[in-house]
Amino acid sequence: MIIKKAVIPAAGLGTRFLPVTRAVPKVMLPILDIPAIEYAVREAAGAGIEQAVIVISENQTATVNYFQSFSAANQIQISFVYQDKPLGLGHAILMAKEEIGHNPFAVFLPDDVIFSDKPTIREMCDYHMKHKGCVIAARRVSGEEIPNLGIFDAGVRDENFFTIKTMIEKPPLEAAPSNLAIVGRYALTPGIFDALADTSPGAKGEIQLTDGLNLLMSDEEAYGYEFSGQHFDVGTPLGMLKASVFAAMKREDISADLKDWLNQHT
Repeated sequence: MIIKKAVIPAAGLGTRFLPVTRAVPKVMLPILDIPAIEYAVREAAGAGIEQAVIVISENQTATVNYFQSFSAANQIQISFVYQDKPLGLGHAILMAKEEIGHNPFAVFLPDDVIFSDKPTIREMCDYHMKHKGCVIAARRVSGEEIPNLGIFDAGVRDENFFTIKTMIEKPPLEAAPSNLAIVGRYALTPGIFDALADTSPGAKGEIQLTDGLNLLMSDEEAYGYEFSGQHFDVGTPLGMLKASVFAAMKREDISADLKDWLNQHT
């Protein structure tokens, strides 16, 4: 089945960006001059997805107001559901169950921005159509990053895709099965809703998507996708700054001036 719907969890508090996130939702902080969440919406629209369900908290009127006048509104329908308590990524996705129905769907985490000639999620959705299982984006990371990320135990390889044996959240380096880390792009089957409903809360009482996916893999195959393109974790101030500089370097109207300024000050 063609994936036409997406979920964008956006209810995070953004504590690493305090004090600005006391007034501005984290997903509305700009990469240069475009809110981080808009990159996810643009990628979804570019991949042919017709509806994006954004999961927000009740204090995010700025996010709602922004998308009421969003320039791509004629390309993709945007709706909102509310996550009353910060009970984890898996819980946020469960909040969108009624909107998604019994359909496969994509998930975009706005903290993960990918600059690529092709929408990363498009390749993942196409692979899902052929093989029917869940597909999760992956990138290779350094050893020092591994203990802070979800890591794949990878199986059989098919070019840039591979089967997933399991996924481990934040393993010690010596226990990590690979250096392939989870990135916030998913093509999921509707079976994930039942799996998440059966998933026990983990650390901090949160329902983790990784735990739900590991449970689902007892019944369904899952695949990783080592994507091309430039990835930034904009969930940190440094990652946001790097993404903004990268975006500026790609802009014809400002790249030359920025390069001159950097050469003078570095």
